[in-house]
Amino acid sequence: MPPLAVPNGFRQAKGGDSNIVTVNVGGQIFQTTKQTLTLAGAKSLFSRVSESDLVPFIDRDPELFSIILSLLRTGNLPSKAKAFDLQDLISESQFYGIETLILNSLSNPSQFDVFNLEKSLILPLNGRDSPSAISTTPFGSVHVAHGSKITSFDWSLRRKSTILTQFPAVDSLLSISPSVAAAGATDFSGLQILDLENGSVKESLNWENVTKSSSTVQAIGSSPEFLFASFESGRRNSNSILVYDLQTLNSVMEIGHNEIYGAQIDSAIPASKLSWVSSYSLLMASGSHSGIQGVLGNVKFWDIRTGSVVWELKEKVDCFSDVTVSDNLSGIFKVGVNSGEVSFADLRKMGAEDPWLCLGDKRKAVNGKKEGVGCKIESHGNQVFCSKGGDLELWSEVLMGSSKKSKDGLDDRVFRKNLMGRVKDMGGSKITNLGFGGNKMFVTRKDQQYVEVWQSSARVF
Repeated sequence: MPPLAVPNGFRQAKGGDSNIVTVNVGGQIFQTTKQTLTLAGAKSLFSRVSESDLVPFIDRDPELFSIILSLLRTGNLPSKAKAFDLQDLISESQFYGIETLILNSLSNPSQFDVFNLEKSLILPLNGRDSPSAISTTPFGSVHVAHGSKITSFDWSLRRKSTILTQFPAVDSLLSISPSVAAAGATDFSGLQILDLENGSVKESLNWENVTKSSSTVQAIGSSPEFLFASFESGRRNSNSILVYDLQTLNSVMEIGHNEIYGAQIDSAIPASKLSWVSSYSLLMASGSHSGIQGVLGNVKFWDIRTGSVVWELKEKVDCFSDVTVSDNLSGIFKVGVNSGEVSFADLRKMGAEDPWLCLGDKRKAVNGKKEGVGCKIESHGNQVFCSKGGDLELWSEVLMGSSKKSKDGLDDRVFRKNLMGRVKDMGGSKITNLGFGGNKMFVTRKDQQYVEVWQSSARVF
């Protein structure tokens, strides 16, 4: 990135409005206001407009500057930005010190038109290993675990870097920042905090269990303040969820500690998915187990302030293959391992014994075949995405003008399945991971060494 200490071309208008600033960029004159320039932030080159000894010239491309100025004025890139190379705009934004602003504009979640998605890009991975886990950032960058490696793509998806971890394979991955991630494996001890730029381990976190055996990571999650990790002992006879301060990485609490004795199947299930529910300040922890009685599981909502469970759903009939929680929709969604159908539970009715409402056709497994094995389900915004083999189902809530009231006085809710994206983009081998960041959806598939990027066809680039 070029240094910001360069000749500055801003000059306040003389004999007129002191709020007007004149800029000479590459021989072309621009005029704007102080208020517009202050939107660039205190660390940008534009913050120096109040200096009295400014040189009234900046030796940069005036056409690119016009794009930057329009971004400051409106908060969005103008349509004429399509005529420029993305990397040129990135470099120019770095020069002026406003890369974050252009990043926000290009990765604005409001540009994520779920009904107009198309497969826009393929991100190739090095080596023969297929992706085992992905993690995104709000800006649209993505980290991909494949084998013992983690490959990171920046928010523009133009630059990538790969590091080699100490794990034989990475099973859990969570982005803490664009350059720092937490990683774990189900067959290798420890939760590692990785510096993705330098390929080094910043810190290794472990759970000291009663049996003094190694502790493997089953799931990772986070809130704005905390990092959560689900551990299981190497002997698989105990498990726990540890809560760490996200800034210091100090352990602050242990919840859900289970010691398994005999045939206590319920307590033998470690959490394999951790999701923070911001509007309720609760941690959702879910896990399942396949045995002679079929697939059993549970979904627990933890109040980490008290370390207690405020709602537990025990899954015995059509247990989930995968489960997700949506803050926007105030609900839990699962895909049944037997039926392959999507079901919904209303968080507003927390505490109900049998809260699940099947949204599909209420099919049952045919000839004992488990239709939902391997299906993935994730929520993003006001939609829920469920993979069925190589295809995706999209579920949205239908707002009814005069909704019926249930016995508890709450409106009944209706969800409908929709087609997603362009037909020619759908299909392929089995979907293994779904991720969302900025205005992008990321998809990985079985036995494929790449990541699919899906964006709205109305995007700028």
